[in-house]
Amino acid sequence: MNNQRAIWTRLSDTELLAQCEIDTYRASGPGGQKRNKTSSAVRIRHPASGLILIAEESRSQHENRARAFRRLREALYLKIREPLAADDLKPERLAVRSGYPHVDSSEGRLRLTRKHPAFWPTVGLVLDVLESVQARVSEAAELLGISTGNLIDFLEIEPKVWEQANQMRTRFQHKPLRN
Repeated sequence: MNNQRAIWTRLSDTELLAQCEIDTYRASGPGGQKRNKTSSAVRIRHPASGLILIAEESRSQHENRARAFRRLREALYLKIREPLAADDLKPERLAVRSGYPHVDSSEGRLRLTRKHPAFWPTVGLVLDVLESVQARVSEAAELLGISTGNLIDFLEIEPKVWEQANQMRTRFQHKPLRN
């Protein structure tokens, strides 16, 4: 699956959806009579990556479909790692690879909120770098040209990212990060 994420994330919504299998079903749980009578829950499978995402919060199938698709795009960055070659592990190359000016070079700080369009691509890059240095945060921060504290702050923005970083650290036999 080398560099497949880059291909999948560049696809238009229509092209990415064409690679998916979409199921609708009746969600169980609270929501009243309407929820139990309509197939409003949506499951999207992306066989190429093995990802399966669901959304069943809304009584609207259209809203759930949009949520599940957004979760698929996020999961591509969160769960699929792209190996980095030794040449790619240089701060200037990493900035170019991400395609976004994610680092404020004057301060050496990563400045993104969760709503910024570059957030998820940057999450993918940060997790790729962490993977390449066996989840050693200080080494990853140095390669990204930011402080260790700033990297930890970035990982904490989104609980799913924090969880993924800690799973990676556990896999490489490091203690989990504490927030």
